[in-house]
Amino acid sequence: MSRTSLPWRALPLAGALLLSACAAPNKPLYSWEGFPRQQYEVLQRSGADPNAQIQAMQAHAEKARAAGAALPPGFRAHLGMLQLATGAAEQARASWQAEKLAFPESAPYMDQLLKRLDGGTAAQPAPANPS
Repeated sequence: MSRTSLPWRALPLAGALLLSACAAPNKPLYSWEGFPRQQYEVLQRSGADPNAQIQAMQAHAEKARAAGAALPPGFRAHLGMLQLATGAAEQARASWQAEKLAFPESAPYMDQLLKRLDGGTAAQPAPANPS
């Protein structure tokens, strides 16, 4: 192998590196925004009241819809829980059914929530201290 052929062999690699550096970054799969933080605050009981959180989540959903972005897994389920906390059972039902459609793997849990909402008996966790 001669010394003059080495730079010519490196030229395709250099071109590929140059082109990959100019490539646009991948678009995120979901529009997360502040959803994880909001969900954490609700679970810690330190978040805003449910009505304010519902409004924030609806604004997030509108923004995602306008941008053509998908809502993350659990978004609609969490929204349904907040709606149920405010007494909007039918809105909660719609949110949980939408979660089932968007993420079929959530169907067992969403079905359990829907069954409870309909007054059916779903598996209840055993008490921690049966005294």
